[in-house]
Amino acid sequence: MNQILVHEKVYVTPQIRSKRMFFKIEFILSILVIMAVSLYGIYAAYDRNKSEAVSKEILEEMGDYQEKEKVEEQAIIIALNKQDGGTVDFNDIETSTVEIEKRTSQKKEFVAKDGTKYYTNGKISIPQIDCEYPILSSNTSNYETLLKIAPVKFYGADPNEVGNLCIVGHNYKNSQFFSKVPTLENGDKIEITDNFGDTVEYEVYDKYITVNTDTSCTSQLTNGKREVTLITCTNANDEHRVIVKAKEVNSKVIN
Repeated sequence: MNQILVHEKVYVTPQIRSKRMFFKIEFILSILVIMAVSLYGIYAAYDRNKSEAVSKEILEEMGDYQEKEKVEEQAIIIALNKQDGGTVDFNDIETSTVEIEKRTSQKKEFVAKDGTKYYTNGKISIPQIDCEYPILSSNTSNYETLLKIAPVKFYGADPNEVGNLCIVGHNYKNSQFFSKVPTLENGDKIEITDNFGDTVEYEVYDKYITVNTDTSCTSQLTNGKREVTLITCTNANDEHRVIVKAKEVNSKVIN
């Protein structure tokens, strides 16, 4: 009878107390880790969406600029025709404001709502994966920062010029930036629009995976043709890259 009345505390040894305390601490730490990971994921998603908004803002401004370029280009053609003695109806075009300039630069400056300046080389559109972004121009000091906003020109020719335009974009393993580029297949189309509003269609002809130190895909030996190379990470890790190569289709310019 006395044994039955003995309190449970008699049997709780220091070792048991230590184990209980250890499990409690481990449980609390696990909860904290889960919360930290969740908060990081939420912040990362917020940061990506914020960057996405900036890229869309640049795209909108690019559209307005390119439309203006087209109007000015038409005015220049009219002015040139007039100089050559052609019969032209100027209508409401004020020829005194027309400046005939040679296109010398593919870089255009855009200022975001937060005051940050961005320079674009053009725009990339891939209908197959619903991908449309500005192509940002970078230097070594801001390359990583710009990659968070939009795809960046890595190396090579300017958009729609002879050579190999190499563009790098992040793979966030979702629907943003170049995440779906690894799903492209031979025959899929890529459209590159330069800062002057001209669009050239390219067709994918090769796709492969290589190590991140392999830069052979940036070769400018294109036999006098225009090519585009897309570069992004694999789903596995950051040590390998997915390379998608495309060549111009019949040199066709889509106006």
